[in-house]
Amino acid sequence: MAEGDIEFVERIAEGVLRGDVRSIARAISIVENEPRLAPLLISKIFPYTGRAHIVGVTGPPGSGKSSLIAKLAKIWRKDGKKIGIIAVDPTSPFTGGALLGDRIRMQELTGDKDVYIRSMASRGSLDGLSRATRDAIKILDAAGKDIIIVETVGAGQAEVGIVKVAHTVLVVLCPGLGDEIQFLKAGIMEIGDIFVVNKADIGDADRVVLEIENILEMASEFLPQKPAWAPLVIKTSVITNEGIEKLVRSIEEHYAYIRGTSEGEFVRDKIIEELVDIIGENVREYARHLITKDSMCNEILERVLKKDIDPYTAARKILAEMLKRREF
Repeated sequence: MAEGDIEFVERIAEGVLRGDVRSIARAISIVENEPRLAPLLISKIFPYTGRAHIVGVTGPPGSGKSSLIAKLAKIWRKDGKKIGIIAVDPTSPFTGGALLGDRIRMQELTGDKDVYIRSMASRGSLDGLSRATRDAIKILDAAGKDIIIVETVGAGQAEVGIVKVAHTVLVVLCPGLGDEIQFLKAGIMEIGDIFVVNKADIGDADRVVLEIENILEMASEFLPQKPAWAPLVIKTSVITNEGIEKLVRSIEEHYAYIRGTSEGEFVRDKIIEELVDIIGENVREYARHLITKDSMCNEILERVLKKDIDPYTAARKILAEMLKRREF
């Protein structure tokens, strides 16, 4: 890496630690678009991370997640908290970027210098969080944000990656979306610390609350022991402000519970997951390079194409070659 690149990254890192908005923006752009510089940047700021409360917000489109986040942020700002918001939008199939819809709905917060909002693309990540998103959380943490809200895609039932980074996970639903409970059946129920039934002002919210409570109660019967934190179900309305203050205090209560009982375990598990992901990314890239560029591994590929060997046998042979070379 050129000396000029190192000096540039160090300058950006210093700006991030001062909370400089332009440096934060440039740093997030680096982790999004410049993978050669991103590891150096993260190494400079990583010692200053680990202080923010990370709140994940997921749920189906139309449940009012962005409007709800704006309300939460306003209350926390009144409490003197500095807020970072990362809105993970679906990746555009045409530009590869985020569609920016969530950021538009949070425009009322943009005039506050202590609220930083960034839309990011999911970039095809299967669990809703890209590597760049996780690094952006670190950047906002190092920049001194007290609370970092991460709104994930929430387009289906696979976007559960938020549980790997968030202390507190909100699952936001609302009446009138059709089969709300179907949304809860595959993975989402296991990650929610607080279930929010939003848009309570349009009616039928009590039915949704009851159904969620029934599912949580049935799910608890299959657990070997009851968890110390029982998931909450809270009704909210951004129109009438119903339940908003209660939700804020419940989020804070959950964070206090995490810090008092299992924060060390949470941090350890989170770092293990991140290390596995980073190692996996590097191994995949190196394997792809060998298969396409290395003559020996390319021969193995050709044997698979000819049905001489099966993919499992081929993969074991390539992995053995990778371990022998020790180049990744």
